[in-house]
Amino acid sequence: MSSAKPLEGKIAVVTGASRGIGLAIARSLGKMGAKLGVCSRDSHKLSVATSELRSLAPAVLEVPFDITQAAPISSFVQVVIKNLGPIDILVNNAGVGWFGPAQDASEDNWDTVLDTNLKSVFLMSKAVAPGMIERKTGHIINIASLAGKNTFRNGGVYCASKWGLMGLTGCMAEDLRQYGIRVSAVCPGTVDTEFSPHTGKDPAKLLQSEDIAHAVAMLVTQAPQSFISEVLIRPTAKP
Repeated sequence: MSSAKPLEGKIAVVTGASRGIGLAIARSLGKMGAKLGVCSRDSHKLSVATSELRSLAPAVLEVPFDITQAAPISSFVQVVIKNLGPIDILVNNAGVGWFGPAQDASEDNWDTVLDTNLKSVFLMSKAVAPGMIERKTGHIINIASLAGKNTFRNGGVYCASKWGLMGLTGCMAEDLRQYGIRVSAVCPGTVDTEFSPHTGKDPAKLLQSEDIAHAVAMLVTQAPQSFISEVLIRPTAKP
């Protein structure tokens, strides 16, 4: 394994990879030598992102689909394994937000946020974990949020999804560590993406997508005898 390409020969799956944090993570892992399986609901944006990623990574497989459903997730995982190889790294990044008083949220608002931010992580991890257990190695990294540790006005639905994700991540870590699989949560503060409005905030003072990608790169290059369970990321200056 080349020190310049620490993930050479590894297969990494990144969800929500068509833009923002997911694309930055895929870029970073591809530059480190990993072959990439990427997915997103937006086929056009995913195709554009894949064109860029193919200039960085040794191989890229793209599949657009709805990540909240078990059947397409299972098909995606099998296609990645068949075409690239056994999955070594899973980054559950796909996420959406709805912000407003919880009592004003519709059932559809709730289902969309919880299915995307929490259910999809359960389904993707469930699909990938058996192969990792069989090989007794692997990384599962869930992109959570400081909203999974703190509450704020108008954040009820979003916080519920991220608090749930933190609970799921911690329990998965305990369930899978006996097989040499490390499960971690990365919890960013406000990131300068199109994900949510940042009215009145200076974008230059916000976290950048590359900051989260840097944390993921650190996690997947740890020495095998330890793992970092949580990474909390805040901007240096308050925006």
